[in-house]
Amino acid sequence: MKRIPQIISIVGRSGVGKTTLLEKVIRQLTRRGYRIATIKHYNHGFEIDHPGKDSYRHSAAGSNTAVVLGPDKMAIVRKLDKPLSFKAALELAFPPRSRQSIDLIITEGFKREKMPKLEVVRKAISRRPVSSPSRGLVALITDVVMASNQVPVFGLDDIKKITDFIEKRFL
Repeated sequence: MKRIPQIISIVGRSGVGKTTLLEKVIRQLTRRGYRIATIKHYNHGFEIDHPGKDSYRHSAAGSNTAVVLGPDKMAIVRKLDKPLSFKAALELAFPPRSRQSIDLIITEGFKREKMPKLEVVRKAISRRPVSSPSRGLVALITDVVMASNQVPVFGLDDIKKITDFIEKRFL
């Protein structure tokens, strides 16, 4: 039986480059043959459905859930009565059966959740991490000169080394 995929998170302050880093890491991991899934955390609302589109019109008419199905993608837009916990969102997005086809789930954000975290620190934004080893920090990725005897420190452009670290530790 296939093991349950590990979950790691890329965290850091807004604007530090989490998404850019995540894109590069995903490309490297998929080139190595891994199947990656992602979950992005937004503190504020977001809209993926747009006025005029059929799914938007379905929702505006009162549909609680709108599914858009194409030949190579599927999207589900579901209204929530209240915010979901991370665990509930994980179960909804990746039911146990679907996780068998995933090697690693990488989240962006969720800095308060208990999971391994790789934190991006950029001196233009802040020189201090938001996490610590006691709160799940497993690596720092930064352009700030930092020494740490608790976690590895990588440069912002050390994508191969960061990917090697993720592969060795979580895959």
